[in-house]
Amino acid sequence: MRCPYCSSLDTQVKDSRPTDDASAIRRRRVCSDCGGRFTTFERVQLRELTVVKKSGRRVPFDRDKMMRSLEIALRKRPVDPERVERMVNGIVRQLESQGEGEIPSQRIGELVMAGLKRLDDVAFVRFASVYRDFRDTTDFEALVNELKTREDDADEASEPPRGRARPTPEP
Repeated sequence: MRCPYCSSLDTQVKDSRPTDDASAIRRRRVCSDCGGRFTTFERVQLRELTVVKKSGRRVPFDRDKMMRSLEIALRKRPVDPERVERMVNGIVRQLESQGEGEIPSQRIGELVMAGLKRLDDVAFVRFASVYRDFRDTTDFEALVNELKTREDDADEASEPPRGRARPTPEP
C-alpha cells in the first residue's frame, strides 16, 4: 500500500479488525520511510462494475463517490451513519448481484433515491434536486407534492376503513 504522505511503497500493517458491521476490514498502517500513520479499508468486491454515463462514457464504479454524494445530501440531518453505510452496502450488493458488469448511471441514481426516501425526506429532496437537475421552484413543489401524496396514501392504507359501524351482536 502506497503511503499517502511520501508515496513510499514500504508500509506495514500494525492493526487489523473488522468494521462494526463486518462489511470491511480496517487496517492501521505505518510508513517505514516517513513514519506516517494512516488507515485503509478492505471490502469484498464480487465483480468489477462500470458505470455508463448519460453521454455514453464509461467509468469504473466508485463507492466512495456515492458516499460523498450521500454525505452532501445528508449534511446536518439526524441520520445515523451506520444506517447510511448499510444502505450503501445494500445498493452495492444489489448492483454486483445483477450479473451485469455495466450499470447505467440512472439505475444507480434511482437506487440511491429509493434508499434516501426511506432514510430522510429532506436528504431525498436535496439529492433529487441535483440528480433530476431541478431548474426552478416548481420542480421542488412537484416533488414535495409527490411525497405528500405518498404519505397520505400510506396513512389511508394504515387506517381502518371508515363507514358505518357494525352493530355488535347481542348475546
